Amino acid sequence: MIFEKIPTVLTSDELLDKAFRRAARARKGKKIVSRKSKEKAEESMLLTASNILTDNLSNSVRRFPSFDQMPPFYRDLADIIVDVDEMRMNLSSLQWAGDKIKDLSRKYVGIMRTSEDPSFVRRQAIGRISSIINSIDINLRFLNDARNKLRKLPEIDMGPSIVVAGYPNVGKSSFVSHVSSAKPEIASYPFTTKGLAVGHFTRNYIRYQVIDTPGLLDRPLEERNDIELQAISALKHVGKVMLYIIDPSETCGYTLDKQMHLLDGIKKQFSMPTLVVANKTDLKDTGGYEMSMSTLTGDGVDAILDRLVEMIPPPEPEINPPTEPEINPPLE
Repeated sequence: MIFEKIPTVLTSDELLDKAFRRAARARKGKKIVSRKSKEKAEESMLLTASNILTDNLSNSVRRFPSFDQMPPFYRDLADIIVDVDEMRMNLSSLQWAGDKIKDLSRKYVGIMRTSEDPSFVRRQAIGRISSIINSIDINLRFLNDARNKLRKLPEIDMGPSIVVAGYPNVGKSSFVSHVSSAKPEIASYPFTTKGLAVGHFTRNYIRYQVIDTPGLLDRPLEERNDIELQAISALKHVGKVMLYIIDPSETCGYTLDKQMHLLDGIKKQFSMPTLVVANKTDLKDTGGYEMSMSTLTGDGVDAILDRLVEMIPPPEPEINPPTEPEINPPLE
């Protein structure tokens, strides 16, 4: 999972406590027998505290993934949940603080070596460093909150995927259960009401993914908030083909007119190939539709899955940069 390795981001108090405890241990190991040895002990305390702080700050920045290099699906999800631009600004604040602390520690080590009271200089330096760390506490807390939210995102494969849409109770989850080799994982996302149901199956050694979308694609688009609309946009990056299930018997609780209205809205939002299928052939004649099935009995499900796999566009060929023609060395 792309966000799993982000470490906990410590608060300013936690960072300072960690740095000063290590600095105190560093000084304790120095034997004070002369003015020079005292200067070295004070210098060791300052450099140890500085290094602990700069290492922790740079590690926090480095362990956040690059949003320019991650798959567009996850980049859009991150933007929905934590605002990528705001996260970049907060990471920049940590980078600034680390650079500032490094410069200050070098400066004060130089002052300490010519001072009559290196202990006083070290306390001055620690005071200024502490002020810098305290000034970014809001950034540290923002990033740790973002880290906790991003780590909760379940994994979605970037391979070929089928997105299943339609009103509640039309048979979407039953279809996913039928075609998946195992019980679908219910993955909780912060912008869905029930969580995405994700199933997998394999054809010709290729692993496919089937995604049911309760809370996103089960009501008209005009009824959705901005976060839901962004989440739907994110699905475009992972979905290769869409299955829209209709219940002509209307036992789902929604009229056929409403179901068709939802289909029209989804077609405007998604440009991917869409297969419209009537379900519940066990309850009503569905002869007027291109394909039909019964997720209760399993009739027609395999044929529909075959058709969906056929509809998935082939992967775009990778474009390699042109190579320089090989120049043969002249014959001697």
